[in-house]
Amino acid sequence: MRRTPFLQSKKRRPIATFHCCSKERERKKARAVSARERRNAGSFFIFCRCMEVLLRGNIYFHYSPVDSWPAAPFPNIRSGHSLVAKHVTKEKWDKLSGIETKTSGFTLAKAIACAVEFDDQHCGIYAGDEDSYADFAEVFIPLICEYHGVPPSFSHTSDMDSGKIKGNINPDAPVHSTRIRVGRSIQGFGLSPGITKQQRLDVESLMKTAFGNLKGDLSGSYFPLLGMDEATRTQLVDDHFLFVSGDRNLKVGGMERDWPEGRGIFHNKEKTFLTWVNEEDQLRIISMQKGGDVKGVFERLAKGIKAVGDSVKAESGKEFLLDPKLGYLHSCPTNLGTGMRASVHIDLPGWTKEGLPALKKRCEELSLQPRGTRGESGGQTGG
Repeated sequence: MRRTPFLQSKKRRPIATFHCCSKERERKKARAVSARERRNAGSFFIFCRCMEVLLRGNIYFHYSPVDSWPAAPFPNIRSGHSLVAKHVTKEKWDKLSGIETKTSGFTLAKAIACAVEFDDQHCGIYAGDEDSYADFAEVFIPLICEYHGVPPSFSHTSDMDSGKIKGNINPDAPVHSTRIRVGRSIQGFGLSPGITKQQRLDVESLMKTAFGNLKGDLSGSYFPLLGMDEATRTQLVDDHFLFVSGDRNLKVGGMERDWPEGRGIFHNKEKTFLTWVNEEDQLRIISMQKGGDVKGVFERLAKGIKAVGDSVKAESGKEFLLDPKLGYLHSCPTNLGTGMRASVHIDLPGWTKEGLPALKKRCEELSLQPRGTRGESGGQTGG
């Protein structure tokens, strides 16, 4: 007999076959059919048995959302002297790293990305939504207590009564300008590290309408970054009013996603009342003016915060995110509570001659924090 090989097909034919006589071929064909029928019958029986079990309810399929995954490998935290390095232990990491928050699917790995990426962070952690502070409380609460110098039993109190400001800056001090700002976040949206593109656009849309309701010396115009002409952008940057992209912490922390969509700046006609939309926080409400009239700047700020909050609530029914323990919620835990920072642009001749470390040490002794003329990441000018 002559053997003729051919390739195997999907029907699982043998690799080779033989040409035989007619009767032999018929017998082999019959055996093949019989074997195929047995296989098919067996498969059909198994299928029927599975269906029987399923229909009886002995086996059922159930789906539930996954909010916890196996722990990821413990990261190399490059900022070894940061608060993250101290409070994100291996034990806490194994317990919390598999959790995803309900609001935005934020994780502990995303929260500490800056402390992992950079070696010079002091705090090194961000919250992606209000759930982050609860889901990762074993990290956030002791870190917050250490940074803010409060006991674990702390709770938030707020007092925006400008009448309690008794003094002011010495009029003879070389103060160029005074600036006080607060951060605010709106209910129902993720914080900047975890906010979705659509949520960011929704925040901007809501704020455009809310700004239109402001009256008197607070009324003004909103300027979206997307499509802003170069002349307007340059002027706002030169006036130190406009925030820009390129901050490494905001980028690694996920806050510059989809730049510049959904972002912009509002300011009144005098440019003494401003609001940033969707930078590090959903809102940065700012009062500023030339000179050292701290009380006047604070009075305008308190008035503006209330007006913006009332307008947001009137348009959407939403309020600013306020936790009874943590206060007003922000992306960075260093801003929790009032979310307030007061600063002056002042000449300090000779203070930097010994270098920035000496300047920072001297400021710490006075409970002050030196910052660049263009913000936290900017540099100082002069000597």
